[in-house]
Amino acid sequence: MLRALITVALVLSTGAMPAQVAVKPASAKDSDRPVVANAQPSYDTEAEQQLLQLANQARARAGAPLLHFDEGLTIAARMHADVMARRDHLSHQFEGELSLHHRMAEFSSLHLDHAGENVAVDLTPEQAHQRLMQSPPHRENLLDASYNVIGIGVVHNGARLFVVQDFGHSLPEVSSGETEESIVNSLIRQRHAAGLPVLAQKPDAALRQAVCAMAQEDRLATRAMHDLAQRYSVVSYTNMHPEILPQAANRLVGDRHVKNVSVSACYARTATYPTGVYWVGLLFY
Repeated sequence: MLRALITVALVLSTGAMPAQVAVKPASAKDSDRPVVANAQPSYDTEAEQQLLQLANQARARAGAPLLHFDEGLTIAARMHADVMARRDHLSHQFEGELSLHHRMAEFSSLHLDHAGENVAVDLTPEQAHQRLMQSPPHRENLLDASYNVIGIGVVHNGARLFVVQDFGHSLPEVSSGETEESIVNSLIRQRHAAGLPVLAQKPDAALRQAVCAMAQEDRLATRAMHDLAQRYSVVSYTNMHPEILPQAANRLVGDRHVKNVSVSACYARTATYPTGVYWVGLLFY
């Protein structure tokens, strides 16, 4: 299952005044903020690169791996920075705007298992970075060692810069066959640990179709899986790390009466999982 690790905290600063920090979720009241008249998006690519360099310098000092600049996440960040600049207000989501995960999914094909976002407004990239680092939740995002990709959007509104930093942990893209192999390896390890013989692997076309149907219908409890459950012990689940078996599968793996297993997996993006997830079906008998 996609782990949503999103720190919702805002940094607001003006001139030389001390930073004002507020922690709150996006509110429907944000939609009442006036849109700045005649404002046109002006993406500051130089400022975006400065913020990337500052972030990676801070991560290097903290011993965290460097972040890779992703074009798709950058487009998503720029789109949101433009909305904030037009409304002259900070928020993680305005009414009628896509959520962070849906914005990421629209512009990036990365396989992300968790993500986070910082938003800020300031006069220079250096000041924005400094104030973000002084705010514990924003600093946590900037130095989170699990993140490996970032998109940065900077949009001008007069002398001020509206900044969005979209962080993510991107997983390698693997085929369905490789995914299923990783699941089978987990089954083998658990059977070995329990002192039980390896389960015989039996391909099942009906299971493959049922798993694809789960992804298409965006739910686990489908008619196709129900029909299979009339003949087999069935486990279905979603996870960006499908080799981590759910408890129901662990119980069946440890059953000495079970001799065979069929495994099928399908990666798909759905309304519930906008950045994608692996849909998995297991048959034990």
